[in-house]
Amino acid sequence: MKLMIASDIHGSAYWCRNLLECYQKEQPQKLVLLGDILYHGPRNDLPQEYAPKEVITMLNPMADELLCVRGNCDTEVDQMVLSFPVLADYALLYWEEKTFYLTHGHKYNDDVLPPLQKDSVLMYGHTHVPKAVNYDHYTSFNPGSVSIPKENSPHSYMILENGVAYWKDIQTGEVYKKADY
Repeated sequence: MKLMIASDIHGSAYWCRNLLECYQKEQPQKLVLLGDILYHGPRNDLPQEYAPKEVITMLNPMADELLCVRGNCDTEVDQMVLSFPVLADYALLYWEEKTFYLTHGHKYNDDVLPPLQKDSVLMYGHTHVPKAVNYDHYTSFNPGSVSIPKENSPHSYMILENGVAYWKDIQTGEVYKKADY
């Protein structure tokens, strides 16, 4: 079984379209979005082809295939136009005998830990920087950013499959990082 994880679309129709093309090729069971779906935020430049209404029309038909958490740029107004829940600060996902704590990263992250079970996986976006770190009692993953990557990282998403996380470049589909979970 396969799960796709992405974060920080920030209203870019261009990068959302590219992400969904990857989703069609990957054929995962679900697409997990770790927040910041429609708005670019005051700290970021406008992403390529900033068109939140187009992102809405691309994602709403996929409502049954999405699991989302709230980012710091997501608001109640966004929920009014989206057909799937986006306002939860976190979600727990039990996948391949592991507990994944899914959040955006602005409230809970490696500096402010949520209540994690031993050997669980903390997964968050927000920083726009891909990450895989094994700590004493948990693993921390960040898929990077779909539309506004930082620190010279590619536009990216993650695949979870058979105990391995793969970070993939949206433009090439190439794996550029992998880690066990």
